[in-house]
Amino acid sequence: MLRLRCKARSGSYPLPGLTAHSRLRELQAAIATLTGVPVKAQRLLLGFPPLGLDLSDEERRLGELGIHSGDTLIVEEDAAKPKTESPIVTKRTVPNSVREALPVLARKVVPADNSCLFTSIYYVVEGGVYDPGCAPEMRNLIAQIVASDPESYSEAVLGKTNQEYCEWIRREDTWGGAIEVSILSKFYQCEICVVDTQTVRIDRFGEDAGYAKRVLLIYDGIHYDPLERKIPNSDIPPQTIFSASDDIVLAQALELADEARRKRQFTDVNRFTLRCMVCQKGLTGQVEAREHAKETGHTNFGEV
Repeated sequence: MLRLRCKARSGSYPLPGLTAHSRLRELQAAIATLTGVPVKAQRLLLGFPPLGLDLSDEERRLGELGIHSGDTLIVEEDAAKPKTESPIVTKRTVPNSVREALPVLARKVVPADNSCLFTSIYYVVEGGVYDPGCAPEMRNLIAQIVASDPESYSEAVLGKTNQEYCEWIRREDTWGGAIEVSILSKFYQCEICVVDTQTVRIDRFGEDAGYAKRVLLIYDGIHYDPLERKIPNSDIPPQTIFSASDDIVLAQALELADEARRKRQFTDVNRFTLRCMVCQKGLTGQVEAREHAKETGHTNFGEV
């Protein structure tokens, strides 16, 4: 099943029920129902920069057209064309507005609410869907996966017993990290790349699994944000899902991290000062915070 969306003047819509073997006519019929744009007047654009799809053969399969899960189709209505004609847009057709601006990789800022990792991952794997309410469901998903495999997720791996971890990760005041990223990479069947602004390196979760897709997050030591490729000053939806063979986007992510490092937009997790919001004790670095949490059970910290 393909996870697709379309964006038209009337709004953005999910396109359920389609697979790589679905016909172009099925896709166009679904778009017409959702957007009100008649099939014969549709112009469909895909990719970055957006290129027109060849709509001349309605029996072609979506997989043959290069449509993949996570894609967002731009729907335009060509009112000038007679409704009896089938619009044919070649793959070389590029709107003038696109020629005027090149897409850039940028940070999408999400709230620092203890669940930034989950909000960020949901945003990128869902193709740019921002839903801060997704965290409880994702926490519960992780807990279910961990509980179902106590051998792989043992106390040696988790730093606490399997049951304690499952109770811990479900709480809204706990932070996600490498373990959770690894689990979600397997669940979503995609490589999750985390670029660190302090060290200017990329940790690639699922790198050796052979996944076809890649998504990216940026991490400043305590906070995660999603990365997206977008055209400035444009209402064209951003791209958040990339090919796992797209190394250009990795280079762009490293440039973004290096710029943040030079501007000192990171937190040194070994030296930053914290305060326990439960007992008000002052702490330095993540090691002291972790030890305090183990001793007291307090996990609500604020940066000073």
